[in-house]
Amino acid sequence: MEGQYNTRSPAVKRLMREAQELAEPTYDYFAQPLSDNLFEWHFTVRGPADTDYDGGVYHGRIVLPPDYPMKPPNIIVLTPNGRFEIGKKICLSISGHHPESWQPSWSIRTALLAIIGFMPTPSQGTIGSLDYPPEERKKLAKKSGNFACADCGSGGCIVDLLKCKEAGDTEEVSSSTAEEAKEIIKTMSLKGEGEKKTEAAPPVVEETENEKYKRARKLYSLRMENLIKARLNQSQGNSTIASSTTTSNVQTSKPAAAPPSPHQGGLDVHPEPEQQPAPIQPRQQQVEPDHQRVPGVQGQDQTTHETRSLFYDIVIAVVIVIIALLLYRRLTLVSEITSSSPPAN
Repeated sequence: MEGQYNTRSPAVKRLMREAQELAEPTYDYFAQPLSDNLFEWHFTVRGPADTDYDGGVYHGRIVLPPDYPMKPPNIIVLTPNGRFEIGKKICLSISGHHPESWQPSWSIRTALLAIIGFMPTPSQGTIGSLDYPPEERKKLAKKSGNFACADCGSGGCIVDLLKCKEAGDTEEVSSSTAEEAKEIIKTMSLKGEGEKKTEAAPPVVEETENEKYKRARKLYSLRMENLIKARLNQSQGNSTIASSTTTSNVQTSKPAAAPPSPHQGGLDVHPEPEQQPAPIQPRQQQVEPDHQRVPGVQGQDQTTHETRSLFYDIVIAVVIVIIALLLYRRLTLVSEITSSSPPAN
C-alpha cells in the first residue's frame, strides 16, 4: 500500500502510523484500513456493559478526507443497533457534521471510544440517530454477533475480529475502556445535545440610496440640534456671569459715606437721611451719555448685545440649513419621478 500513496503527505503519514498502532485488536474495539484504500477504514466495537447494548458487537465504516487530520472523518454504522441509522453518516461532534469542533489531535482511536461512549446517550433527533425502545435494542444486540462484512476477513462474523476474553483476564481492561470513553464524551456532544437555544441573528439587509439619505439627514439634524443647545447653554452661562460681575462692580463703585459726627462745632447736628438715587428707566439708559454711565452697566449692555447677536446668528444658520434640506429633498423627488416615469414614444 505504501507504493500507492505519497509518503510525504501528512495525511498518509498519520494514517500509516495509526494503522500500526491499531494493528492488534483489543477486547472493546478494532479498526484497520481497507487493503486497497488507506482513506477508508472498517471498525468493530463492543457494546458498553450494563446498557441496552451489552453483549452486542457493531461494525461500521470510517471515511477520511484527503486533508486528515485537519478535517474530521465521516462515520457510518452498518450493524442494526437501535441507536444509529445504518448506512448513513451519523452526527457526532467528532464526525464530519461538526468540523468546527474537530481537533487535529484526535485520532481514529478517539472516534472509536466516542462511538462507544455515545451509544447509551439519548438521541434527541440528531442526524442519523434512532430512539428504539430498550427491549428492541437488547434484541438487536443479541443478533449483532451474526453480522458479516464482505470486506473484512474471509466472510466470517464480525465478533471474530475482536479479541476474545481469556481465562486470566479481569474486568479491569473493559472498565478502563468505558471510563476513557466517558472522559472523551465529556468534551464532545451530539448536535443539539447540551446546546442552549439562542436567538437567530437578524439578517443583514443592504440599505438603499433613499434609506442612506434619510439616515444621514437624521444624524445631521440631531447633530445640529445638539450644537444649538450647547450654544444656547453657553450664552445663558455667559449672561449669568456678566450680570453677577456688573452687580459687584456697581457695589464696589459706590463711595463709602463717612459717618456724621453727632457734634459739630458744639452744636447738635442731626444727619440728613441718605437720598436714594432715582431708578433709571430703560429708555433713559439708552440716551444717557457715555461719560455718565457706570462701567459695570456699560459691560452688561455690551454682553447683552453680543448674546442677542449670537442668538440671531444661530437662528439664521438653522433657517439656512432647513431651506437647503428642503431644496435637496425637492430635487431628489424630482429626479426619482423623472427616473420612474416611462420614456416617451
